[in-house]
Amino acid sequence: MRTSSVGDSILTCAALAIPAWSVITLIVAPLLGGHPPAWTATGMRAAFPALVGWILSGGVVGAALPALVALRMRRKPVAAPASEPAAEPTRVVIVGGGFAGMTTALQLEAGLGSDQSVSITLVSEANALLFTPMLAEVAGSSIEPTHISSPLRTSLRRTKVVRARVNGVDLEQRRIELRAYDGETEPRYLDYDHLVLALGAVSNFFGQENIRRVAMDFKSLTDAIRIRNHVIALFDRADRESNDAARRRLLTFVVAGGGFAGVELAGALNDFARGMLIDYPSLDDAEVRVIVVHARERVLPELSPSLARYALSRMSERGVEFRLNTRVADATSTAVMLDPAEEIASHTLVWTAGTAPNPLLEKLGVGRDKRGAVIVEGSMAIAGHAGVWALGDCAAIPDVISGGTYPPTAQHALREAAALARNLISSIRQQPLTNFTFRSLGALCVIGHQTACAEIREPLTGRKILFSGVFAWLMWRAIYLSKLPGFERKVRVLVDWVTELFFPRDTVQTIEQPWT
Repeated sequence: MRTSSVGDSILTCAALAIPAWSVITLIVAPLLGGHPPAWTATGMRAAFPALVGWILSGGVVGAALPALVALRMRRKPVAAPASEPAAEPTRVVIVGGGFAGMTTALQLEAGLGSDQSVSITLVSEANALLFTPMLAEVAGSSIEPTHISSPLRTSLRRTKVVRARVNGVDLEQRRIELRAYDGETEPRYLDYDHLVLALGAVSNFFGQENIRRVAMDFKSLTDAIRIRNHVIALFDRADRESNDAARRRLLTFVVAGGGFAGVELAGALNDFARGMLIDYPSLDDAEVRVIVVHARERVLPELSPSLARYALSRMSERGVEFRLNTRVADATSTAVMLDPAEEIASHTLVWTAGTAPNPLLEKLGVGRDKRGAVIVEGSMAIAGHAGVWALGDCAAIPDVISGGTYPPTAQHALREAAALARNLISSIRQQPLTNFTFRSLGALCVIGHQTACAEIREPLTGRKILFSGVFAWLMWRAIYLSKLPGFERKVRVLVDWVTELFFPRDTVQTIEQPWT
């Protein structure tokens, strides 16, 4: 048993104890006793000793779990495959190192156990899994960039990781074409028996080339670092700018898109920018503008209307401006043009207003839906192409409950990966496949300094429970900290968060801007 796995289990269970305390101690227990929920500041202070007990109990459970699992594995060893291993192992190739791809590899490793008749290869453009729910905190300088990235090779024990870009897939020859990053001119090929497509999504600019050239993307760790350094550079320029209009243009930041990514980024940038003013006494708070442009009538359409209104109200109080029922029509390096007609003088446009499945899917010649995602069966197999599977953002997986398809979210991708791994092993062993079914657990969105919105679904009744404010913010941090892969990463992020409580955010520019 590895020490890191024990530590990871302890910290995960301790973190999960916080939302458990929130639900049971603050809500369920008072309601059963005929009292209102104790989620006020006074009620939470009174229940603080219980919180300490919950966290300590969670740590004890986390310490015991690995030992119990190891004991169970010793008593019930992994069943050997029904037939003798073939001379050549069955080759499983997973394309994509995000939540869906990496989790599929992890689940295959767990499901196969000591069975060496199957080889697993993961092809990824990056060498690490990016924990995207915390990406806005990197852009807002709350978390160090590397603390939310987990190296693939560290997490995967028997999977071969190949860092390369996939140029094409030959479904007839059952091989993929790779382009490595080391300057090779000749393509390489990788044969497969089973292919798992977990390609994710890319930004969709809807054919607006000017916006594509000007806007900053917000999909990767590089994007978040670039945004953070861009904001610091603009503050330095504004500090030496004597023209009022030019200074306001430098300190105006436009975010296109009012979904989770756009709102979380706007909240983080607003906190970061206004917090930096203490180091720039010549700049005024009124000169800083963070503007969210959203094409719909309300932000956060994924949440209940009351939570969306709360987010709009609290962010507006903190200085964030909103342009609803408005879209970005065009952009230059110094201005953002809106429809209805309005021009915002700004050097910063960040695009979170739309995504589309990876363009590689266009070359496959398989059925795709109107969003561009690959149409798959309930088992996540692609009909007409034996041994080819798809999941995550790039797949349209039928949802029998809603009649549509499952949304491209991380919580769905994790469950899809586990179900696909089981089906893939069943397919190799010629056993029946099962269709994927999952009901969303809820949604969380942090909207700025110590404030968040949470919508949790009761597992039995399906009723939605809504939270907001500091309570939801604590829940957001506890849940996502528990989901962050790796004990070391959990500790690093926890240290970042504690440091932020006592010290200002770091404004060191990690990418130097060229002198002009």
